[in-house]
Order: sequence, then structure tokens, then C-alpha cells
Amino acid sequence: MQSFLPILAPILGAFFVLYVMFEIKKSPAGEGKMVEIAEAIKEGAISYLKRQYRTIAVVLVALFVILYFIFGIKTGIGFLVGAALSALSGFVGMMISTQANVKVAEAAKKGMKQAFNLSFKGGLVTGLLVVSLGLLAVASFYFLTKDFGSLIALGFGASLISVFSRLGGGIYTKAADVGADIVGKVEKGIPEDDPRNPAVIADQVGDNVGDCAGMAADIFETYTVAIIATMILGNLLFPLYPQLVLLPLTISAVAIIASIIGSFFVKLGVKKNIMGALYKGIIASAILAAIGFYFVLILISGVRNNVLRVDIINSFYPPLLIGLLVALGMFTISEYYTSRKSKAVKGIAEASQTGHATNMIAGLALGMKSTALPILLISAGIIFSYNFAGIYGIALAVTSMLSLAGIIVAVDAYGPITDNAGGIAEMSGLPGEVREITDSLDAVGNTTKAVTKSYAIASAGLAALVLFSAYAQELSGKTSFSLENPKVVVGLFIGGLLPYLFASFAMSAVGNAAGKVVDEVRRQFKEISGLMEGTARADYGKCVDIVTRASIKEMVAPALLPVLAPILVGIFLGKEALGGLLMGSIITGLFVAISMTTGGAAWDNAKKYIEAGAFGGKGSFAHQAAVTGDTVGDPYKDTAGPAINPMIKVLNIVALLIVSFLA
Repeated sequence: MQSFLPILAPILGAFFVLYVMFEIKKSPAGEGKMVEIAEAIKEGAISYLKRQYRTIAVVLVALFVILYFIFGIKTGIGFLVGAALSALSGFVGMMISTQANVKVAEAAKKGMKQAFNLSFKGGLVTGLLVVSLGLLAVASFYFLTKDFGSLIALGFGASLISVFSRLGGGIYTKAADVGADIVGKVEKGIPEDDPRNPAVIADQVGDNVGDCAGMAADIFETYTVAIIATMILGNLLFPLYPQLVLLPLTISAVAIIASIIGSFFVKLGVKKNIMGALYKGIIASAILAAIGFYFVLILISGVRNNVLRVDIINSFYPPLLIGLLVALGMFTISEYYTSRKSKAVKGIAEASQTGHATNMIAGLALGMKSTALPILLISAGIIFSYNFAGIYGIALAVTSMLSLAGIIVAVDAYGPITDNAGGIAEMSGLPGEVREITDSLDAVGNTTKAVTKSYAIASAGLAALVLFSAYAQELSGKTSFSLENPKVVVGLFIGGLLPYLFASFAMSAVGNAAGKVVDEVRRQFKEISGLMEGTARADYGKCVDIVTRASIKEMVAPALLPVLAPILVGIFLGKEALGGLLMGSIITGLFVAISMTTGGAAWDNAKKYIEAGAFGGKGSFAHQAAVTGDTVGDPYKDTAGPAINPMIKVLNIVALLIVSFLA
């Protein structure tokens, strides 16, 4: 079973994706201006990704040559396979998103249920494609090569694409969004997605290249890296039990099947609780996966003897359950801090009544406070998992947590689809009742994007911890990471610095690009006669071109930071300092990423809470303050925060690649 299930399950997932894509294709796409706007969004997204991938290709070719001459052809090919499939998962997911958005807007004419079902199907394509491609890549490559070095390179390729996708897409989407908001909402007082705003198409494109393509690449690499790291630990810790090397592949395969079945539980009930409908699918998938994991352990425990049967089930099943519980716990915590119904978000909205500064203070405070519960949850998961099965137990918990990525990414990708659907409805002048439906879907989409980012951050941090454990195991008996060693302490400081430095680069990049968008939007309102009155058409393409060029230019330097830092520290300070760097980056990376993504999402939903009528509603003084908070929070939650995930994993993977030269 362990030999064929990791191949058959992702193939089944791929066929199910094709079925869902066919269902989406059958749905009507509207007509006239709706189709025109959707095509503009699609063309802008494709144009951006083509230019991004051409830029990345130069870096990939250079790294392939280096890996080929140092490690051999299998390692080089593994690197290219990981990079290609990570890019493919993002591209296909984005294509489906750009096709589904206009169809969701059209379905909203028939009612909430039809629009919800279609938007979730669009997200499901991305989610299941990510896990199917990821598992198929790792399983196939391992069965063909039996080479762990090549698998590490595969993870490196996926992680590098993820950094570029998260960073470039995040810069794009937030530069366009911030530029559109500053001139449109703040200066001109026009609604979001108003067709008079020259930056609205760029903003819509950004939702797809950042939240859809970027998230897909991010989860793809976290998913594959966690599986690879757990396999490596299994090989190092249990060399006599090959079934434990294959265990992460098998449980991931079971979870794909569970996610496919769980997706049928996502149905909107009579109360039209959108978040509840999505949670039903996640919970059903988790329960089915938990049952499947138990039977997997029973089957592999019989390979040796009865004593081993007891050890495997009692030692390994609890960490698998802990991983599922941590995933669900991260969802619950993040929803509390980011939902429009929560006291936390309402507190920021209330603070907006006294001005911009108090809104900012409340949002920053919430972001800092929001790190407490996730860190305590992650810490509890680490301790309990370790008590059952040591470091391998932690690795299993991480793999289990990420095994639900198929259904969880579906919930995330639902967000940009509904966001674009609302924008298309607004720009094409659809009736108010249609916009009410798309607004309701989009409001939940903001929360789903926030909670899945928290899930991604927690899983990324734990996956990086497993990678560090593999690094430490490779050096077992050759070195120690004692705090009495000054090199370890220096490494901790440098590692702790890197997430802050990386986030600074990302925030500055958004600010620089957004400034260019602001200048262009102001120019068009000034020079195009009749634009503000709605009698002239904005030049949308100019803003799309500006953010495309700016994001490509700004993403390269920070994306190379996690590649170069471990190499330089390893060469000049040694393996002990590099170990300290890895731990330092994981610790501060988790705190920075969680505070940024949660705080940014809370700012966004506080603004939407006011727009729904609280504290004076749209146009009020509180609303103006909330728009400022949301504008600052945009690059927090969609650029810098999420991009830290792949950054800390690239650091650890590069360290694992070069460890043989340091030992």
C-alpha cells in the first residue's frame, strides 16, 4: 500500500480537479461589460506571471548550473522539478480564479447559494491541485531516485519559487490596492472598485497573482518540504524501518482522499452561514483523515511484530491527531482576531472614532497581542508530540497538519474569487441585490484569507523546525548548539534579524511601487477630461504596467537574501553559527509573520465593519481613519507577513543542502 497509494491518490486528485474545472466551465460568464472587465483582469494576470517567470528563470538557470556541478545531475533536476511544479500550481490556480470570478458574479444574479457553490469550486481546483502535484512530485522522485539529496533540492526549487511568488505577487497586489485607495477613497471619496479609478483593474489583477498564485506556491512548497523533511528524519532515526520513511507519503495520500470527500460537505444551509459551510468541509476532512491515519498505522505496524505494532500506534497516532488539532486551533484563533463579528475587530473600529492615530495604535496592539495564543498552541503541539515520539513525532504532527492543505487552500482561494466577483459586479453596474450577495461572500473571504495565512505561517514555522532538526541530525555527534558558544549566539542574533530585514524590504517595495501608482492615478484624474464625471474612460493598462514593472524590479534582492545568508554565515562563521541562524529566524519569523497578517486583516475588517453602518458608516470621520489603518495593513497582511513563510524555509533548506561541506 505504501508504494502505490502515494501515486494513486494524487492521480485521483488530479482527475477530480479536471471534473471540477469542467463544472466551472459549464457555468455562464455573463455578457457585455462583465466579460470585458474579466478579460482585462485575466490578461493583466497572465502578462504579469509571464514577466515574473522570465525574471525568475535567469536565477533558476544559474542555480541549476551551480547545483549540477557541485551535487550532480539528479540534484539539479530535482531543483528544476520543484520549481516548475510550484510555478505550475500557482499559474493554473490563478487561471481558474480569473475564469471563476466573472461566473460567480453572474451566478449571484440567481442567489447566494449558486454564487457560493461556484466560488468554492474555483478555490477547490487550486487546493487539490497543490497537494496532488506536491505529493506526486515527492513520491515519484523518491521512488525513481531513492536519493534524499535530490529531494532536498526539489524542496529548494519549490521554496525559491514560493518566495518570488509571495513577494512579487504581494508587492503587485498591495501597490495597486494602496495606490487605488489613497487617491480613490481618501482623496476623491469614490467607492472601492469604482470604474472611474484607473488603478482598479490592477487591484483586481493583484488579488489573483498575490492571494491565489502566491498562496498556491507558498503552500505547495510548505507541503512538499514538510513531507521531505519527515522522510529524511525517518531515514536518520529509523534506518531499519523503511515503512517509517514512507509514512508521511502515505498519510498525505489518505488526506487527499479525505479532502475530496470532505469537499462534498461544503453546503450552504438555511441560515446561509458561509463560514460555517466552509468549516463543515474542513472538519469532515479532518475526521476522515484521522480515521484513515489509524488504519495506515495498523497496516504498517504489522510489517515487523506485535511489539512494534503497539509502539507505532501508541507513539505515532497521537502526534498525527495533534497536527490536525493544531490546524483547527489556528483557524479558530485567527477567526477570533479577524472576523467582523469579533470584539477585537470592533475594538479597532471603535478606536477609529477618535482619529487616525488611535486606529493605528489599536491595530498595532492587536497584531502584537494576536501572537500569544498561536504561539502557545504551537508550543503545546511541539511538547505533546515530542513526548510521544521525539522529534519524529513533531515531524508527523507537521505533516498531519499540512495534509489538510487541499481543503484549506480551497477555502483560501475562495477569497480572491469572491473579491474579484464583487469588483466586476461594481464596475459593470450590476443591480444592488447582486452586489449585496458578492459583498457578503467577500466579507467572509477576507476572514478565510486571514485564517489560512495563519495556518500557513504556523505550518511553515513547524516545517522549518523539522528542517532544522534534520540539519542537527546530520551533524549529530560532530557539533552542539550550546549558548556558551559565542558563534551560536551570534547566529541567533543574525537569524532573528533576517525576518525584520526581509519584511522591511517588502514594505519599502510596496511603498515605492504604490507611490508610482498614486502619481499616475492623480495624473489621469487631472488630465483626462470627464473622468471624475464618468463620461471618459480611465487608462487601466498604464497602472497595470507600472505595478508589473515595479514588482518585478523590487522582488529580486529580498528574494535572494535567504539564499545568500546561510551560505555566507556557514562559510565565515561555521556550522554552529548557521544552526543558531536557523533557530533565530524561526523564532522571530513566527512572531513577525503572525502579528503582521493578523493585524492587517483586523484593520481591513474594522474598515468593512464601519462601512456596514457602524460609527457613522461610509464617509464618516471614523471611516476615514479606518481607511488609513487598512491601507497600512494591506502590505502587512498580503506582502511582508506571508512572504516570511517561504523565507525561513529557504534558509533551512539551503543549510541542509550545504551541511555536508560544513560537517
